[in-house]
Amino acid sequence: MSHKRGRRLLAMLIAALFVAGGAFALWVAYLDQVVTREFRGRLWSVPAKVYAEPLELYAGAPVGADDLELELKRLHYRAGDPAAGPGVYRRQGGEFELYARRVRFVDELRAPVRLTVRVAPAGVTGLAADGHDLPLFRLDPLLVGSVFPVHGEDRIVLTPDEVPPLLRAAIKTVEDRRFDDHPGVDVRSILRAVWANLRAGRITQGGSTLTQQLVKNYFLTDEQTFGRKLKEAVMALRLEARFTKEDILVAYLNEVYLGQDGERAVHGFGLGSQYYFGKPIDELDSAELALLVGLVKGPSYYDPRKHPDRAGARRNVVLQQLAAAKLIDAATAAHGAAEPLGLRPPGGGYVPAFLDLVRRHLKRDYAEADLAAAGLAIYSTLEPRAQGAAERALTKELKRLDAASRVRDAHLEGAVVIVEPQSGDVLAVVGGRNVGQDGFNRALDAHRPIGSLVKPAIYLAALESGRYTAATVIEDEPLELKLGDGSIWAPQNFTREVYGPVPLVRALAESMNLATVRLGLDLGLGVVADSLLRLGLERRPALNPSLLLGAVDLTPLEVVQVYTALANGGFRARLRAVRAVLDEGGRPLRSFKREVEAAAPPAAVFALDLMLAQVTERGTGHGAAARLGPRIVAPAKTGTSSDTRDSWFAGFTGSHLAVVWVGYDDNRPTGLTGATGALSVWAEALGSLRPASWEPPPPPDVDLRWIEFSSGLATSPACSVDAVPVAVPRGTTLPAQARCTAPAPASITDRVKTWLQDKLH
Repeated sequence: MSHKRGRRLLAMLIAALFVAGGAFALWVAYLDQVVTREFRGRLWSVPAKVYAEPLELYAGAPVGADDLELELKRLHYRAGDPAAGPGVYRRQGGEFELYARRVRFVDELRAPVRLTVRVAPAGVTGLAADGHDLPLFRLDPLLVGSVFPVHGEDRIVLTPDEVPPLLRAAIKTVEDRRFDDHPGVDVRSILRAVWANLRAGRITQGGSTLTQQLVKNYFLTDEQTFGRKLKEAVMALRLEARFTKEDILVAYLNEVYLGQDGERAVHGFGLGSQYYFGKPIDELDSAELALLVGLVKGPSYYDPRKHPDRAGARRNVVLQQLAAAKLIDAATAAHGAAEPLGLRPPGGGYVPAFLDLVRRHLKRDYAEADLAAAGLAIYSTLEPRAQGAAERALTKELKRLDAASRVRDAHLEGAVVIVEPQSGDVLAVVGGRNVGQDGFNRALDAHRPIGSLVKPAIYLAALESGRYTAATVIEDEPLELKLGDGSIWAPQNFTREVYGPVPLVRALAESMNLATVRLGLDLGLGVVADSLLRLGLERRPALNPSLLLGAVDLTPLEVVQVYTALANGGFRARLRAVRAVLDEGGRPLRSFKREVEAAAPPAAVFALDLMLAQVTERGTGHGAAARLGPRIVAPAKTGTSSDTRDSWFAGFTGSHLAVVWVGYDDNRPTGLTGATGALSVWAEALGSLRPASWEPPPPPDVDLRWIEFSSGLATSPACSVDAVPVAVPRGTTLPAQARCTAPAPASITDRVKTWLQDKLH
């Protein structure tokens, strides 16, 4: 009986082993399928990269020597001897020798080239390469971010040809010396690690191969269990059986985790090189490569920005290992160990608010999966100099305004949008005071009452009607309106004063509420709403009398869209953040062309803009003139919402249109008007960009006249220090100031042009 029982138990054991073996074989086959499918599908997965507009250099370009050097540093060119290779420049006074990198533009792939750039205080005076003058040269397009990185991961994929030989050898020397020999799992290394850990009484070494590390990063979690380690080993063996060592090594170099940039995980040596040093991997020296290789052991523990001493010590250990392996000589290792870490400043170049706008523009045309995996190159309209100016201005002025505020438990917030009005190209977007961090994008999503920024639409409608000119006198007197709910609406001027009869130009320049409401009611609320819609407002506002004082909620970006037609002679340019998209082979997929359409008669817009120029000359925005310079004409408008909850400023020069909002996120009063808050940010930003003055030619169907700012009577600068230039329809007769003869139109044209150019009156 016992013999039969033994045979039965043996049979059961054999059956169990057979079932277990079969299950194990099926499990291995399943893991093999997963490894094969996922590795092939994910090997070159890379988010779309976004590049800024390159700075163009040409004779006459308004770029000073310090500006050019700042731009080169932004692009992470290093000072030195250009003969050392691409990415190096040398400056001697106003002359630059530059070895430009190989870069791809929308329309060409440029090979590395050496050139000379000569710069005077007023701008670029000449360029030359190989002894020949150059008419134009574009600096590198700055990489500013990625669109739709998968699970917050980001990487710059290196092809096998782009991996430096020293990096190949270094990563094997430091992380897996027997990589070229083992089948995916190195039993010898495992036993050596176990013995070392037993001797130390703690875990000091790991026995994982590069292949096992890659498997863990690709497919598994960090949990320390026997089951997970077994799965890792099996998958590593199957990966080695299915793919070449070259495939696995390059994939590892592109996948390995090297640190954290806020919410963005930095993966791979390509992105690690850019993130830590701001330059391509092929420009790194042995010490910089050693730092990156050393990070593999513990990106958080050896974070060079948080723990520079640890990172430096780890780098030096790697340099010693490379020297011992004869990959570099001892002198190079010693020199590298004595060098500073050489990190680029943190956060430089990342523009989350602008990238948010790019994503929204692209969503209309591309699937999110394509942007996450196709490796597209997106060439944007971002201008790094404008973005930097906007960020510095907002940071500086919000800090100053906070220090002067009586509010101690909150910080002011703000937003800035800068565009090129003729094209609609968005040059800069800042969505809040934490300029380099993701978060709520106030430039695109903060809908706030715009206050007096609405007034230009009202005055434009008045000029278009043919019943009003800039010289027409209107009454700034109290009024009361009975609303539909029976309540009484009685608007007031911000100053609580009443100014009586005033010309339109003064009412707009000094932002008189009573005069504006009377004007808007005479025109009709529907006419005012139509004016806003033609200028670019996307939804019809409610037809309430409070609309005339800005009771319409818009984002800074929407305000910019409305003001583009005013800055562009009556032609509205659709805002554009993307110029073109190229596929991973450099072939164009889509070009985002400029879209411009007529919005208002050029004559009426010119007359309005000339009125808005008085805002910064003698009206509510006069504080901007000192920061822009005495020769810059800048039509603009201040805006303040009820109880000073929102401070706005919108204005343009001949080259830039910018809108600024300042306020609290919780909508509490700021105590700031448009002139005391947002204006300072606007003027600080544009003042540093060397803007061109607003000097459009007058349309043929207008006359240029001088009138007295206070009365609207025709005059001349010789008769009155209160004289201002206005544009009126051709043939308009204006009542003249007593004992003053107004000059003839031709001479007035010359005088106004002189005012626009020199502002000497």
